[in-house]
Amino acid sequence: MGSSSRTPRVRYRTVFVSDVHLGTRGSRCDFLTDFLRSCTCDTLYLVGDIVDGWRLKKSWHWDATHDELLRVIVGMARGGTDVVYIPGNHDEMFRSWLPMSLEIAGIRLCQDAVHTTADGRRLLVMHGDEFDSVVRYAKFLALLGDRAYDGALVVNRYFNIVRRRLGLPYRSLSAWLKRQVKGAVKAIDRFEIALAAEARRRGLDGVVCGHIHHAEMRDIGGILYINDGDWVESCTALVEHEDGRLELIDWAERNRVSFMQRRLAQPA
Repeated sequence: MGSSSRTPRVRYRTVFVSDVHLGTRGSRCDFLTDFLRSCTCDTLYLVGDIVDGWRLKKSWHWDATHDELLRVIVGMARGGTDVVYIPGNHDEMFRSWLPMSLEIAGIRLCQDAVHTTADGRRLLVMHGDEFDSVVRYAKFLALLGDRAYDGALVVNRYFNIVRRRLGLPYRSLSAWLKRQVKGAVKAIDRFEIALAAEARRRGLDGVVCGHIHHAEMRDIGGILYINDGDWVESCTALVEHEDGRLELIDWAERNRVSFMQRRLAQPA
């Protein structure tokens, strides 16, 4: 799946990614490494839950693919990309270092940020867990939900092992299951409305967030709400083109398309 050195890299003005959850077996950091190697950008926003401190406290899982992703990100920072890291609830240990200005290996750590697009729109960039009532007011419930979610990701991993052996591309079973639960759909809607309201309160044009692992771009009462998704289930990122146009990139879907094209091109 790796990008060829002969393939020109796509140029973006800005890239936003979140919810990689390094330290978990469900992390598709190999997909993210492949995506970041396929493009260049002026600014890379890491919008929280890049490292899963909750999981690492319970058990240690860290392999070569995790190290490789970190090398790519640090390499981007040293190569001139402005890398901004906004901690989330799973990597909240980094929040204890804020609000002081801090830079590590060329990566700036911030509580949140305001990004101005090429066409002049001002967007609030934050992880978003501050507006998730379960995480904010009842952390023990979030931890219980985290355990159930881990179970779904285990099923997802074995589901995709079977698909790979059958010669089929990656699909997220856990993401599909979440979309079927009416309560989850309602919670997502409340979350999106709350984030849009915060951007409006700050006098901004929109908000970019992560946290709920649900990529979305929509207008909410004149405020642009964008969730850049995750790299556990959907493998999505938000990109800004040079003219300010914003686009959600579904990296897993793009690779499914190329996979099917290669299969169709093979002789019968």
